[in-house]
Amino acid sequence: MRPTIFRKNLTIVLHILTWLLIAIVVFIINPLSWRVDLPMEFWVKQAIILSILIGTFYGNILYMVPKFLFLGKIWQYLILAVIVGTIFLLITHLYEDWVNFPKLMHEAFRPGMRHVAKPRNYTWDVVFFLQYALSIGVSTSIAAVQKWQMEDGVRRQLEEQKINSELSYLKAQINPHFFFNTLNNIYSLINFDVEEAKTALLKLSRMMRYVLYETEKDNTLLSSEINFIKDYISLMQMRVSDKIKMDISIEENFDDVVIAPMLFLPFIENCFKHGISSSKESFIQVQVSISGKQLKLTTRNKIIAKNQASPESNQKGIGMSNTIRRLSLLYKNKHSLHIDDTNPENEYRLWLKIDLG
Repeated sequence: MRPTIFRKNLTIVLHILTWLLIAIVVFIINPLSWRVDLPMEFWVKQAIILSILIGTFYGNILYMVPKFLFLGKIWQYLILAVIVGTIFLLITHLYEDWVNFPKLMHEAFRPGMRHVAKPRNYTWDVVFFLQYALSIGVSTSIAAVQKWQMEDGVRRQLEEQKINSELSYLKAQINPHFFFNTLNNIYSLINFDVEEAKTALLKLSRMMRYVLYETEKDNTLLSSEINFIKDYISLMQMRVSDKIKMDISIEENFDDVVIAPMLFLPFIENCFKHGISSSKESFIQVQVSISGKQLKLTTRNKIIAKNQASPESNQKGIGMSNTIRRLSLLYKNKHSLHIDDTNPENEYRLWLKIDLG
């Protein structure tokens, strides 16, 4: 899932909201701001405070948080934040002493009355530290959001790279596995009927062309995949005996959509690999139906015990396991797969449904 426009611009939105909030705190909520007869020095002081908060905000994001907080140096970060806040507070004190701020404010509120120096009122120092803490807190939150966005982007890139490399690896495993079995089938057919072996080789050539060109793409047309399956089944039918009852039903008329290539072959190949016998009666059932953009595959076959001396008896179904893995990567929340191989009838039953929308 790609990031939304809001997520992409979340940092900008947070910056705008932050400075609206801080400007309101500094200039509007301050009860003195509503007086129109205040001296210019008051507004200069407020501008100095706003400048300090801006410097604090970006200094915290760009230096203090990444250099201390994100590295686990929490105490150093807190001490530095207090020191910086104290320095900024002293700057406001120096300005107030330079312009004799208490006298100016006295003349603004009590014009004509003699000014008498009084001990410093620390209420506004507390207000300044609250504003400073607000700037620190919000900027730390934004820095955390930026870090999360960056890590999320990196994680997405790594996931995409992993999926792409994994799919390439799985397809590379599936293709040799399929051709190994198919060539064995043709080799067996040569001993019985040379002409049919030639026909089989032509079909295999067409199938190889599909594998070589279509599996290099992320997607292919459903019609191409269906034709590939038909060629494979037709090729396999040439070598099965009359003892194997075939029930093949593949829908002919459907709206073409895109699908990942080579998804169905291992499931159908499994029917022929484990469901046929040269001496026993057995059956293979394959049904492919398409309704809109929903694709269904159903297979059934008798489970035939293999000769334990055969190399195939020790194989663990490379094509099947890899295809199941591909399904989980490509159609994570858009497919359902159910396999029943422990029923009393000793049948292998598979139901696969994929939403191609």
